[in-house]
Amino acid sequence: MTVHWKLLAAATLASTLAGCAAKEPVFAGLPPVQVTATGETDPVGTGKTDAADDPAIWVDPANPNRALIIATDKKAGVHVYDLAGKDIAFIKSGLVNNVDVAGHIVAASDRNDGVNAHIALFRLEPDKPSLTALGRAAAGSGEAYGFCLKKTAPGAPLTAALIIKDGTVRVGTLTAEATPSFTKQWEYKIPTQSEGCVFDGDTLYVGEEDAGIWELKQSGSTAAARLVAPIDNQRLVADVEGLATIDHKGQRYLLASSQGDNAYAVFKLPGVDYVGRFAVAAGTFGATSETDGIEAVAGNFGPAFPDGIFLAQDGDNAPKAQNFKLVRWDQIAAALGL
Repeated sequence: MTVHWKLLAAATLASTLAGCAAKEPVFAGLPPVQVTATGETDPVGTGKTDAADDPAIWVDPANPNRALIIATDKKAGVHVYDLAGKDIAFIKSGLVNNVDVAGHIVAASDRNDGVNAHIALFRLEPDKPSLTALGRAAAGSGEAYGFCLKKTAPGAPLTAALIIKDGTVRVGTLTAEATPSFTKQWEYKIPTQSEGCVFDGDTLYVGEEDAGIWELKQSGSTAAARLVAPIDNQRLVADVEGLATIDHKGQRYLLASSQGDNAYAVFKLPGVDYVGRFAVAAGTFGATSETDGIEAVAGNFGPAFPDGIFLAQDGDNAPKAQNFKLVRWDQIAAALGL
C-alpha cells in the first residue's frame, strides 16, 4: 500500500474543513454497483497497523466443493481459514507479503531480507489443518514484494512470478522439495513500484501501483509488455493493488483492486475489455476499503457460495484488526449483468 502524501494532505485538509472523517477517497471513479459481503474471516493477529495483505484459495483436488482460505499477516506469518472465516491454523514466518497456492504447496514473497529476495515455501496439510515450513528459495537481489503462481496440472513444475518492490518482474521455475530453489526464466522491469500479479495461461498481468495494469508475455529472456488498463480515475484509481481472474459462463475475467476509491474493476479477457466496477458496501459484515490483495475462484462451495467466491482484504476493520471479506461471486456477476 503506497501513501500518496500530497493527496493525503489534501484529503485531510478537506475533511478537517468539512468536519468529517478523512475516509472519503480523494478521487472517485465511475459509479460501482453495490454488493455486500456474505462472510468475513477472523482478524489477523497483528492489530493497530496495516497487516492483512493478500489471500489465496485452496480447492481440494479430491473434492472440488471444499476450499480453504490462505492469507498473510505481513507482519507475522500465514493464516489458514475455513469458509466460515474461522482461523484454523497459523505459521509464524515474519514478513511475508503476497501468497499463492498450487496443490498442497503454499508459497509467499518473503521480505525478511530487504536486500536479497526470497520465496517462502510451506506444505499445507488440510486435514489437520496445518502449515509446515519447507524453507526459503533465494530469488535474486531486491526486496520481494508481489507474488503469484501459474496454474498448472497436478505434478507439473511450478512457475512463479516474483515482483521486486522497484517493479522488476522475475518469472521462473520454483522447486519446493528437498532444498527449495527458484530458477529464473525471464525478467522485465516495470517503471515503478508494482505488486499485484496473476497469470492467465502464459500471460502475466502485473499492477504498477501508480500507472495501471501491464500485460507481459515472455520473449526470450525478457517480455513483450504493454500497459493494457491505465489508471484513469474512471475505471482505476491509484493504487492498483490485487489482481485475480475468474471464469463465468465460458468467459474469463480479470479483477483489479482500485484501492484509491474502494472499488474493484472487471475486465473481459483476453482483450482486457472493461465491463464494469463493483464495491463491497456496508452490510452484516461491513464494507471493504483500501483493499490490497484479492482472490476469486469459480465453483460450488455450498449454499453460502453456490457459484464461486470473491475474497478481498479489508484495510479498515475497526475496532478489530484487519481481515478478509467473502462475497458470493454470483451476486457480483448478477449486479454487473455478466
